[in-house]
Amino acid sequence: MGVNSGASKFAIERRAINEATFRCPDEMGWKPQRSPIVAADGLSHVRETDFPVPELVDSLVKKGFNVALSDDAGRFVCNYVYYHSLCHAAIHGTKCLFVHVPPFSKIDADKQMEFMATLLDMLSSLC
Repeated sequence: MGVNSGASKFAIERRAINEATFRCPDEMGWKPQRSPIVAADGLSHVRETDFPVPELVDSLVKKGFNVALSDDAGRFVCNYVYYHSLCHAAIHGTKCLFVHVPPFSKIDADKQMEFMATLLDMLSSLC
């Protein structure tokens, strides 16, 4: 999970892009611009989760959650982590998923916990 400070709903990320373009430095002062995350994949290569994101989103919406499918995890730390996680999952035959969450000022902590518990329950039934 990662916080999208400008969001008012949850976003389930379907894919990550092999590009790091940080608008500001990370905690270590690194600020790449159009750099591949994994050099062997080539810049802008796309990796997608094996989870059925559209179906997950539809089910969560039917359960009353304010959630959308996203095909753009950005080019900052969240996309960087997700791309590496998707690579790791492919190598080890596992699955992964990234979710952008809004700040607690938009959706309170209790509702976010309920959302995550529901999503984790749904994911566990797919594994």
